[in-house]
Amino acid sequence: MPKRALIQKRPWLVASLVASISYYFVRNGAVPDLFEWLLKGAGVALLVVYALARHGGNDSRTIAAVMACGALGDVLIEYRMEAGAAAFLVGHLVAMALYLRHRRTALAASQRLLALVLLVAIPVIAWLLPADRGAALPVAFYSLALAGMVACAWTSSFSRYQVGLGAVMFAVSDLLIFARMGPLADSIVPNLLIWPLYYFGQFLICTGVVGELRRRSGATKHGIQAL
Repeated sequence: MPKRALIQKRPWLVASLVASISYYFVRNGAVPDLFEWLLKGAGVALLVVYALARHGGNDSRTIAAVMACGALGDVLIEYRMEAGAAAFLVGHLVAMALYLRHRRTALAASQRLLALVLLVAIPVIAWLLPADRGAALPVAFYSLALAGMVACAWTSSFSRYQVGLGAVMFAVSDLLIFARMGPLADSIVPNLLIWPLYYFGQFLICTGVVGELRRRSGATKHGIQAL
């Protein structure tokens, strides 16, 4: 890797990882609330900077907007869950638009079936989880957008091992949040897994999209030079 790229671009990823991992260990009252919220938001906010610094195209600005919605949601959810969910919902819709612009041209029947399963199963599971049935409908409504994002990511031309997997990790993280409202209310599992699944899901999505955009840009430039 050129030294210039390492100095100017990759430190944003390192800073994002440091902020996110630090938040995981200082949350739950170990530091003042304001500092904790800022540290939490910084993990994904620094991915916004990474996306904009690493690639200058419209699609990189779109994935940066998705990450910005995530960072905003990370902070707002500490104030009010509905406010955070609204920010994430907007992010899911923006992500869906990006993935639909980059649909995979050839899709195996098994992959189409899996996308359909994800599209149906995520909102159904989400609806079943809350003990308070009054919360079930809003949770399911939000999860429709979440499921759409995951299905679109899985069927996009971006890497399934990065973007597709990252989207699934994001969904599992959200389902654990809903499970904490019901069957896992007294379990330590959600507290241990929600943040790592969410953050590293976002990390895989952002780096997967940006990396693929850079590869395509490089191939286009080389093709022009060859002509």
